[in-house]
Amino acid sequence: MLQAEDWVAVAFLILMGVFAYFGVHRTLLKALDHRRDRIKAELDDARRLKEEAAKLVAEYRARRASAEREAEEIVANARADAERIAAEARTKMEDFVTRRTKSAESKIAMAEAQALADVRAAAAEAAASAAGAILSQSVKGKINEDLVGNSIQDLRQKLN
Repeated sequence: MLQAEDWVAVAFLILMGVFAYFGVHRTLLKALDHRRDRIKAELDDARRLKEEAAKLVAEYRARRASAEREAEEIVANARADAERIAAEARTKMEDFVTRRTKSAESKIAMAEAQALADVRAAAAEAAASAAGAILSQSVKGKINEDLVGNSIQDLRQKLN
């Protein structure tokens, strides 16, 4: 008589025979092949995505390096422009101060000349008046008037 284990073995062999008769093994193999192809496609996609990501990372790193270089150039240009503007402002300020100093010096010189001319004119006027007074007291008549007039004219011309 057959034992329980023997019946299990017989049932297993019958089951395998039925599977072989209906082609279940082909269906299983197709399913496994299909799964293998799908996994392979997913791995290929993953590999392609990884390569694209690596390219993007390299591209972004290059862009960042370019942006950093550009920023450094902008900062350097801004510094150079600031230094140039400061130098121009310094030069303009020095020119302005020089012009103002020359203008002030010329105004002072003109004021001195005017003051000297005013003093000379006042002195000439005072001298002419004094000479006229002295001559009018010492000489009388028509000679006096001609002499005083001529003397005053001469004195004015010489002092001015």
